Amino acid sequence: MKYIGAHVPVRGRIAESPVLADSIGMKAFAIFTRNPSRWKSAPITDEDAELFRQRCAELGFKPEFILPHDSFLINLGSPDATKLETSRAAFIDEFERCNRLGLTMVNFHPGSHLNEISEDECIARIVESLNRTLDRTHGVSAIIESTAGQGSNLGYRFEHLAQIIDGVEDKSRVGVCIDTCHTYAAGYDLATPEGFKAVWEEFDRIVGFGYLRGMHINDSKKPLGSRVDRHESIGKGELGEGFFRMLMADSRFDNIPLILETPDEEIWGNEIEWLYALC
Repeated sequence: MKYIGAHVPVRGRIAESPVLADSIGMKAFAIFTRNPSRWKSAPITDEDAELFRQRCAELGFKPEFILPHDSFLINLGSPDATKLETSRAAFIDEFERCNRLGLTMVNFHPGSHLNEISEDECIARIVESLNRTLDRTHGVSAIIESTAGQGSNLGYRFEHLAQIIDGVEDKSRVGVCIDTCHTYAAGYDLATPEGFKAVWEEFDRIVGFGYLRGMHINDSKKPLGSRVDRHESIGKGELGEGFFRMLMADSRFDNIPLILETPDEEIWGNEIEWLYALC
């Protein structure tokens, strides 16, 4: 069974997010648990945490189909020692906030070397950041998002994801979220039947489907291999309708959150309805 939703905005109280998701016809959703553009955010109150849990239960949103995203400021591979420690502290806070909400995953971009250290050095810092976080928290898994490789961002090759996972001590608490726009822009041809088959065979060989815990299902404004992260509405970009037809027909993508981050939230309901019609 497919569980499709979108990254819903938190307007006011965080407990409103499952209500909004349900009103649009979602069976999964993503949120920020804090302002993604600030280092500091107000703590989640006991009342808000309890109401969020209650509404999720009432509306049928299980934790395994809710994929919160961390702050955009966090860089777990930063070459700057001060910024690295600040990022690590904020990342631990993300885990603690999710734990209060009864959630079990934190989705994050791996990190950036900023052209100051090598890829391997950056990945080693990311791995150390994850091991520290998992050692100091409980009940929440780290879900590495694939990137487009824009700028100095790592995570645009399946080998990057595998290298990070290989270094994580508690592999029961690490997974992967594949962003379809990012992956296509990174050079993986998901748009054709031949490419779709080959890419997922490569993913399984290098990373393994056992680590796939969620997906961001976005079309791409930019062409294959552009390494530019620009999301487009379903069927209106370079991936096209054919890709989403293949995705919805493939049982390997059942029972994980499939999250839209497409640019026009006014048509999320239509996009979700169309995707479900393909299942």
